[in-house]
Amino acid sequence: MQFVGAVGLALVSTAWAGSGQPGPAPAEQTATSLPQVRQRLARNQAEVKRLEQDVAKRESDSKRASERLQQQDQAIAELQKQLQELRARPAAAQH
Repeated sequence: MQFVGAVGLALVSTAWAGSGQPGPAPAEQTATSLPQVRQRLARNQAEVKRLEQDVAKRESDSKRASERLQQQDQAIAELQKQLQELRARPAAAQH
Protein backbone atom coordinates (compact mmCIF):
# COMPACT_ATOMS: atom_id res chain seq x y z
CA MET A 1 0.00 0.00 0.00
CA GLN A 2 2.88 2.37 0.82
CA PHE A 3 4.47 1.52 -2.52
CA VAL A 4 1.31 2.54 -4.39
CA GLY A 5 1.25 5.82 -2.46
CA ALA A 6 4.89 6.50 -3.28
CA VAL A 7 4.36 5.80 -6.98
CA GLY A 8 1.29 8.05 -6.99
CA LEU A 9 3.24 10.83 -5.31
CA ALA A 10 6.05 10.47 -7.85
CA LEU A 11 3.59 10.68 -10.76
CA VAL A 12 1.84 13.71 -9.31
CA SER A 13 5.16 15.49 -8.67
CA THR A 14 6.31 14.81 -12.23
CA ALA A 15 3.05 16.04 -13.71
CA TRP A 16 3.08 19.08 -11.44
CA ALA A 17 6.63 19.94 -12.41
CA GLY A 18 5.57 19.88 -16.06
CA SER A 19 8.12 20.81 -18.66
CA GLY A 20 9.99 23.10 -16.29
CA GLN A 21 9.14 26.21 -18.32
CA PRO A 22 7.40 28.88 -16.33
CA GLY A 23 3.95 29.86 -17.62
CA PRO A 24 2.71 33.42 -17.82
CA ALA A 25 1.88 35.09 -14.56
CA PRO A 26 -1.81 34.74 -13.67
CA ALA A 27 -2.36 38.51 -13.97
CA GLU A 28 -0.85 38.53 -17.48
CA GLN A 29 -2.85 35.50 -18.51
CA THR A 30 -6.09 37.08 -17.25
CA ALA A 31 -5.37 40.42 -18.88
CA THR A 32 -4.68 38.90 -22.28
CA SER A 33 -7.62 36.51 -22.24
CA LEU A 34 -10.30 38.67 -20.60
CA PRO A 35 -11.58 40.15 -23.89
CA GLN A 36 -11.68 36.66 -25.37
CA VAL A 37 -13.56 35.34 -22.36
CA ARG A 38 -16.07 38.19 -22.59
CA GLN A 39 -16.54 37.57 -26.29
CA ARG A 40 -17.05 33.85 -25.70
CA LEU A 41 -19.49 34.64 -22.88
CA ALA A 42 -21.50 36.94 -25.17
CA ARG A 43 -21.64 34.22 -27.86
CA ASN A 44 -22.70 31.61 -25.32
CA GLN A 45 -25.39 33.88 -23.90
CA ALA A 46 -26.72 34.54 -27.41
CA GLU A 47 -26.75 30.81 -28.10
CA VAL A 48 -28.60 30.13 -24.83
CA LYS A 49 -31.19 32.76 -25.72
CA ARG A 50 -31.65 31.26 -29.18
CA LEU A 51 -32.03 27.78 -27.70
CA GLU A 52 -34.55 29.03 -25.14
CA GLN A 53 -36.59 30.60 -27.94
CA ASP A 54 -36.38 27.38 -29.94
CA VAL A 55 -37.58 25.35 -26.95
CA ALA A 56 -40.46 27.78 -26.34
CA LYS A 57 -41.52 27.52 -30.00
CA ARG A 58 -41.36 23.73 -29.92
CA GLU A 59 -43.38 23.63 -26.70
CA SER A 60 -45.98 25.92 -28.25
CA ASP A 61 -46.14 23.79 -31.40
CA SER A 62 -46.45 20.66 -29.27
CA LYS A 63 -49.27 22.18 -27.21
CA ARG A 64 -51.20 23.15 -30.36
CA ALA A 65 -50.70 19.68 -31.83
CA SER A 66 -51.89 18.12 -28.59
CA GLU A 67 -55.01 20.28 -28.62
CA ARG A 68 -55.73 19.30 -32.24
CA LEU A 69 -55.34 15.63 -31.37
CA GLN A 70 -57.68 16.02 -28.43
CA GLN A 71 -60.29 17.64 -30.69
CA GLN A 72 -59.89 14.85 -33.22
CA ASP A 73 -60.26 12.24 -30.48
CA GLN A 74 -63.49 13.91 -29.36
CA ALA A 75 -64.79 13.97 -32.94
CA ILE A 76 -63.93 10.28 -33.38
CA ALA A 77 -65.66 9.40 -30.11
CA GLU A 78 -68.79 11.27 -31.22
CA LEU A 79 -68.79 9.54 -34.61
CA GLN A 80 -68.36 6.14 -32.94
CA LYS A 81 -71.29 6.91 -30.65
CA GLN A 82 -73.45 7.88 -33.63
CA LEU A 83 -72.43 4.71 -35.46
CA GLN A 84 -73.36 2.55 -32.46
CA GLU A 85 -76.73 4.28 -32.24
CA LEU A 86 -77.38 3.63 -35.93
CA ARG A 87 -76.45 -0.04 -35.57
CA ALA A 88 -78.69 -0.38 -32.52
CA ARG A 89 -81.81 0.75 -34.42
CA PRO A 90 -84.03 -1.96 -35.84
CA ALA A 91 -83.57 -2.62 -39.53
CA ALA A 92 -87.14 -1.54 -40.31
CA ALA A 93 -86.61 1.90 -38.76
CA GLN A 94 -83.67 2.59 -41.05
CA HIS A 95 -85.79 2.38 -44.25
